[in-house]
Amino acid sequence: MKTADTREATCESGRHLIEFRGVTKVYGEGQAAMEALRGIDLKIDEGEFVAIMGPSGSGKSTCMNILGCLDTPTSGIYTFKGIEVGQLTRKQRALLRRHYQGFVFQGYNLLNRTSALENVELPLIYRHAPAHERRQRSLQALETVGLKGWESHTPGELSGGQQQRVAIARAIVTEPAVLLADEPTGNLDTACSREILELLTSLNCDQGITIVMITHEPDMAANAKRVVHFLDGLVASDKQNGRAQ
Repeated sequence: MKTADTREATCESGRHLIEFRGVTKVYGEGQAAMEALRGIDLKIDEGEFVAIMGPSGSGKSTCMNILGCLDTPTSGIYTFKGIEVGQLTRKQRALLRRHYQGFVFQGYNLLNRTSALENVELPLIYRHAPAHERRQRSLQALETVGLKGWESHTPGELSGGQQQRVAIARAIVTEPAVLLADEPTGNLDTACSREILELLTSLNCDQGITIVMITHEPDMAANAKRVVHFLDGLVASDKQNGRAQ
């Protein structure tokens, strides 16, 4: 069990993990070209909890897609753990996602007729982990998110908050270097949203998982230690969050 002192120490950011240098993203050509990102410089260190905010069309979702290796920059450099992601093949980027990144979405993205345990096991199946290891790690992940005893329930038997906990367990079962959360509380009521943010904060502080979260909600961003505001494809502000504990 970690003490308050070790918890605080773990919350401190560590060495550099992610860097954007002059990253641009252009969709379309000629007069139809649209600049989603217009030269982004961004650094995220290991152990940080960063909230990315901005209005629709500001570029934050494009940034998240590039961070998650689901898209590539038009120009500029994106490095992850010192590796230039733009130089990787599509297969190599898929392997980077599989082994180093976890994803949480607004819509949960669970398999409806599959139990919570089986949903959490999926990333380990893709990694060809043995059945015994998959089960043990998935049980531990569900316990970590507060769902011990709910392993056999399907999504239809779970509340929205519980479904998002399953999704988070699925994201952390591979022990990722970074958790990318896209509007993780967007479909939840205030009480459930608060519970999910408390869980993310715990994962960041207790397990040292780096978290990058997109959110429209200032109350949710207040839980992060750092808030980056996007506007018109640029970083409008990047500040440490004095309210975060």
